[in-house]
Amino acid sequence: MAIAVRPIEAADAAAWDQLFRDYITFYEARVSDAIIAQTWQRVLRGQDNMAGLIAVDDNAVAVGIVNMVFHPSSWSATSYCYLEDLYVCPSARGAGVGRQLILATYDLADQHGCSRVYWATQATNLTARRLYDDVAVLTEFVQYRRASTD
Repeated sequence: MAIAVRPIEAADAAAWDQLFRDYITFYEARVSDAIIAQTWQRVLRGQDNMAGLIAVDDNAVAVGIVNMVFHPSSWSATSYCYLEDLYVCPSARGAGVGRQLILATYDLADQHGCSRVYWATQATNLTARRLYDDVAVLTEFVQYRRASTD
């Protein structure tokens, strides 16, 4: 399977929406339709320092997405890139799509002058973590967050 990774375009709206909703379902989370629509606009237009990439197979079928946020750092003169969402449809897993999306994120982060790309995943997401262990370094940090207010 040949895969191309590129920035999302307006024509990708339906495919991105389905993949993003599948991602939310995978994590057994709830995100309102309004927030999904807002996220789409942000990644499509580059609003709020967000960007999105989509992976398409040789039949032009979307098989994966990544959404990221670029932000300044209080520890560096450069910016950082938070890889917020990464999802590959089940039928394309194991074909290198996730790796290509991460490497394309690295390239885009480099273009934005970012010195760090980072992300989080569930400790039990062992399949993804095997890939992450190959393309990144596991840190010693534990994530805490305020209880949701929305």
